[in-house]
Amino acid sequence: MPLEVLVPFWGELGMLQQTVRSVLAQDDDDWVLTVVDDAYPDPAVAQWFSTLDDARVTYVRNEVNLGITGNFRRCAQLAQHDRVVVLGCDDLLLPNYVRVVSRAHREVPGATIIQPGVLVVDSAGRPARTLVDHVKQHLIMPRGRGRRLVQGETLAASLLTGNWMYWPSLAFRRDALQSHDFRDDLPIIQDLALVIDVVADGGSLLIEPEVCFAYRRHDASASMEQLADGRRFRGEREYFRQAAAQMDRVGWPRAARAARAHLTSRAHALTLLPRAAAARDRAVLRTLAEHATARIPRG
Repeated sequence: MPLEVLVPFWGELGMLQQTVRSVLAQDDDDWVLTVVDDAYPDPAVAQWFSTLDDARVTYVRNEVNLGITGNFRRCAQLAQHDRVVVLGCDDLLLPNYVRVVSRAHREVPGATIIQPGVLVVDSAGRPARTLVDHVKQHLIMPRGRGRRLVQGETLAASLLTGNWMYWPSLAFRRDALQSHDFRDDLPIIQDLALVIDVVADGGSLLIEPEVCFAYRRHDASASMEQLADGRRFRGEREYFRQAAAQMDRVGWPRAARAARAHLTSRAHALTLLPRAAAARDRAVLRTLAEHATARIPRG
């Protein structure tokens, strides 16, 4: 059964071409790729796909623009195979991605989600080291050597303390992805919200340490644009409020406390205060300060 890769697209054709070529360059050929163009206004995208001579590649164009959440939802609905990846249109599979993830799926078939090892790169594709990624990979990801399967309250509390996953690299069991919807009101944190829903429903996550994915971190992303005026943090605070209530309902008090504290999200706001101060943007300063000091009350 092939690994199914779906790419929701809106952005630069050059970046998308790099992403598609990284799939074509896999050292395991057992994959299929579908790119879902969200009505991007550039005919060159469709023209380029018409030149590809590979039956495993499908190009689909939405009749109207669905937006980030709508296009993610369409990708999930289009999935047909057992194991599914929703790949970012500017991220890269390293040549061993399909082989590593498929092997992990065969050897640990009960894992709902697979998080493989990730290399962080900058906008030019060069290896990058950031404080965010150091914290993710060395401070808040569950400790251990080799593969480890995490689930239940332990996994939920860890992710709500700090989201150490790299969404575009995750390989989902199709049934889990299709039975949990993306949230229309949370476009920037919808990845964490969906995974927490899967975990609360009994899902597990396998950490596969072998590096096979290149995650591109650069300032042009939608999340970075929303950081500029504080909208991201308002959305995050609302999500953590919802998540705390959800964890209370399933009887996971430690995870509920983690959601109410949302420590790394608040710390992230603190790190951005100097940038806002330098720009003398009082509105953003106020939003960041509110988020950095806000702990969600119980009830």
